[in-house]
Amino acid sequence: MVDFSNTRELEGATFYRASLKGATLRSSDVSDVTMRSVDVGGLDIDSHDLAFGTLLVNGVDVVPLVEAELDRRFPGRALQRSTTPEGLREGWVAVQAAWQETVADTPRALVDAHVEDEWSLAETLRHLVLATDAWLRGGILGVEQPFHEIGMIFTGAAEMGFDVSVFRADPPTYDEVLAVRAERQRLVTDFLATATPELLAEERRNPWGGGDDWRPTVGDCLRVILEEEWAHLRYVRRDLALLR
Repeated sequence: MVDFSNTRELEGATFYRASLKGATLRSSDVSDVTMRSVDVGGLDIDSHDLAFGTLLVNGVDVVPLVEAELDRRFPGRALQRSTTPEGLREGWVAVQAAWQETVADTPRALVDAHVEDEWSLAETLRHLVLATDAWLRGGILGVEQPFHEIGMIFTGAAEMGFDVSVFRADPPTYDEVLAVRAERQRLVTDFLATATPELLAEERRNPWGGGDDWRPTVGDCLRVILEEEWAHLRYVRRDLALLR
């Protein structure tokens, strides 16, 4: 099998009468790719950032259709785009109820199970701890070192220059994950309880740094938390359905 990991040599390439059947692309940039007269039977695309761009299929931008269907499948998901304290509070209640149902319905035998290279349920909950730490404790509250040691950072973070020494090398028990996750959920609930429109409009620093000039508002940070919650709920439910 040919491996094209960490390469830019395919940028601008032309594939004519070539077969990519069964190929897998992960964490790759396929923006502005043009496909003509292609066989797409069984093509499976999963993009966390789909809503921020366009995807044309036979000249039709299908992004609004996909977003509408996901909102239908996950009641309350549309509120992740809310700009009011009331909407964000309602959206948080909805996604936490959905997560509670998923966690309660998952047998202990499956909490560490994987589908290919995807995260398990336990690892996903650890990542959501990290997301809360980054965007609430770090981004909004300005805690200098906001991360809990059981947080699950994204793949390749060390290679990108992030300090991963704050995270434990040995995996925590599932009960420990549930306890820390519940504590982080309470932090968001308590913060949202007193949030005001004026607070949502306040600017903060980008918790992940970077060289851009983007200064997210408190509302932006909260919307990222909600987006992370809904996106990873979808991933976990998709994978658990396959594992069952």
